[in-house]
Amino acid sequence: MKDYNEAFNDVPGTVIFDATQSRLGFHLNQFCMSLMKEENREAFKADEKAYLQKHPMTDEQRDAVIARDFNRMIALGGNIYFLAKIGATDGHSFQKLASLMTGVPEEEYRDMMLAGGRSPEGNRSKSENR
Repeated sequence: MKDYNEAFNDVPGTVIFDATQSRLGFHLNQFCMSLMKEENREAFKADEKAYLQKHPMTDEQRDAVIARDFNRMIALGGNIYFLAKIGATDGHSFQKLASLMTGVPEEEYRDMMLAGGRSPEGNRSKSENR
């Protein structure tokens, strides 16, 4: 029998936030939580690189934050609910972040979700697309 998480490896774009991902992204997610305080948001906006140096993240995680590469942050252990605090600091809604992460214009993304979400066709398994 496959490991529970291994079953999801074939699903396109899926990263399971498990204990391993949690450990990998602990400091990244703690940085995100720091943005709940106004003074920390202001310090981050004033000098992102200096503020990020206060958090023991990897250089790759810091680079992903600077680039606002949310998909990369997720791959590096970020949890979307923590990462949303970066988006909120930048003035973005969760809908806008999802739009950016999927490469779909925000209005199109909104309309897709209101219509029931993306089609499962071609999105269930990488082997479907071969």
